[in-house]
Amino acid sequence: MKHFSFVSALCFLIFLSFNTQGQDKEADRIDAASSVLQEFSNMKEDIPAELFRITEGIIIVPKMINAGFVLAGKRGRGIAMIKSEDGSWSNPVFVTITGGSVGFQAGIQSVDLVLAFKSAHTLQEIGNGSFTLGGDISVAAGPVGRSSSASTDYKMEAEVYSYSKSKGLFAGISLSGSAISIDAKANENFYGASDDAQTLFASAEHNAPPVVKVKSILQQMFQ
Repeated sequence: MKHFSFVSALCFLIFLSFNTQGQDKEADRIDAASSVLQEFSNMKEDIPAELFRITEGIIIVPKMINAGFVLAGKRGRGIAMIKSEDGSWSNPVFVTITGGSVGFQAGIQSVDLVLAFKSAHTLQEIGNGSFTLGGDISVAAGPVGRSSSASTDYKMEAEVYSYSKSKGLFAGISLSGSAISIDAKANENFYGASDDAQTLFASAEHNAPPVVKVKSILQQMFQ
């Protein structure tokens, strides 16, 4: 009996250790997303105020890998958040982005990616399956500058606007054909439950320091 109790306790400690490591890993991802937002807000190339006003959802992907030669591939892990009617931001939901494109590309590039969604509903529905940028929903390179009139899509007709940063500069990147899906394992590691995306977006506030931090940054950026 004592031997059984010892083994049970040891198994519990091992499980607790792996669970804590998982939480730390996902917390680091949220912290990395916060750093991306801070860097974007400090850059000279501003995201237009008009886009800030109509944005209802956001995805931040730190250090997304864009690699290939002629046939290119993308892979990144990030977080998605939606804005409530009162202007507050939801808890982060962990997501992945994968995809490929055809064109003259060579080498490996790491970029920080921010996707601004005009409708929160698009992200709320992500739990029903992955969606494809440029297929299921339209995506365009985000306008830059205080006035959106500098953009070719000055009427803000796309559903999603993409911003990427590489080596300290805004960089154009093709996202057409890229799929965004829920990272269920990461969500379970961090929140300790296998809730779907809609439940996590609507759940009570999470008081973990990295969550509080990223919400504060978004609150300041998207006032």
